[in-house]
Amino acid sequence: MTIEPNESLMKKPLFNPQGDVDVRERRMIGGNTTNLNDFNNMKYPWVSDWYRQAMNNFWIPEEINLGQDVKDYPHLDAAERTAYDKILSFLVFLDSIQSANLPAIGEYITANEVNLCLNIQTFQECVHSQSYSYMLDTICSPDQRNDILYQWRTDERLLARNTFIGELYNEFQRDKHPFTLLKVMMANFILEGVYFYSGFMFFYNLARNGKMPGSAQEIRYINRDENTHLWLFRNIILELQKEEPTLFTDENVAELRAMLEEGVRQEIAWGHYVIGDDIPGLTKDMVTDYIRYLGNQRWISLGYEPLFPDNVEEPENMRWVSQYSNANMVKTDFFEAKSTAYAKSTALVDDL
Repeated sequence: MTIEPNESLMKKPLFNPQGDVDVRERRMIGGNTTNLNDFNNMKYPWVSDWYRQAMNNFWIPEEINLGQDVKDYPHLDAAERTAYDKILSFLVFLDSIQSANLPAIGEYITANEVNLCLNIQTFQECVHSQSYSYMLDTICSPDQRNDILYQWRTDERLLARNTFIGELYNEFQRDKHPFTLLKVMMANFILEGVYFYSGFMFFYNLARNGKMPGSAQEIRYINRDENTHLWLFRNIILELQKEEPTLFTDENVAELRAMLEEGVRQEIAWGHYVIGDDIPGLTKDMVTDYIRYLGNQRWISLGYEPLFPDNVEEPENMRWVSQYSNANMVKTDFFEAKSTAYAKSTALVDDL
């Protein structure tokens, strides 16, 4: 039984003795859940692997040494420091709004094992926010910290970008219909799979130029978590394609595609503004090709044709990004000789 597209979604009851016990009756949305967490009876087999991977990704921001970053930050080129500040402000906002948005989504997800995943993701977004705060507190004065923290409100271009995702999230707060929920999930997919990834690229570029190694390592662990978040929302959307096919009309799919295309367009414009051709090792063309490639990867992973036929393959001059993003590489602090490879399991490969 599929949910009617025009039917308003209702929050799931927290206490529901009359809920379905048979996992075959369980649904991603519109189901009748008991909210019982039974790890031996899950409808969606991928949840078990996701849960264990996410739990094994546990890490503590303060265990990463930022001593070299404290020395490097005052000596960054002016363009590098401006980009560092603005991109960090953007990432702070993204993780903050995620920690507020995910519980709002979870109120309407009726597959309780998927809600376990959403709860872990929410916790990880809080850790990411903590890591950005740790970075700012360590390398900046209190005045600099506050200036960077709130650039997402004072920089007009940054505010405009945040408004695109933020208003999609707010739309679901006003309109509790299945397709607006799907749009929130797509907005999440764009945020996790395009916005975050292009921001991470800048920090890896600094590291390959021998600058801000601690910041890059913080980002590596955040990146590893985001791989799992991307995997989670991709799978949720794929399950909805099977369970709620009426949500994926040609018109609705075209709207989802337009959302992703707009997200790619905005990310490219942002990259040109904050990175441009002034950062050693990056150019506007490199930023454009890489972000269009990311957009293709995300759309293809949902079962559709590429958005940009000329950017299906990973750009040759950007392959270093995936190498630098491997959080499970054993990184050793030169002075303390302390391993900072926290993962207990194999890193997820970003094939989304």
